Amino acid sequence: MAEYEETFIAVLMASGLPRMQARVLTCLFVTDTRLEDVARFLDFISGSITRAAEQAREGLHARPGALSPEPPGPDREGRGDPF
Repeated sequence: MAEYEETFIAVLMASGLPRMQARVLTCLFVTDTRLEDVARFLDFISGSITRAAEQAREGLHARPGALSPEPPGPDREGRGDPF
């Protein structure tokens, strides 16, 4: 990241900005970019948590037996094929 910042500062200085202003603008730009990345990540996480909470809520309010698998039969208990 430091190499990118130095390159950006050099580009701004080449366009006529004094070094201090170029450094400040670069700092603001990089900080803003990082904050956008953090905001996107937090949106993703909060969406995942919301979906998980909704699924858990649906599971808690489901009819009894709606989420339970079928009881194991003779061929599902690992005893082999009954034929």
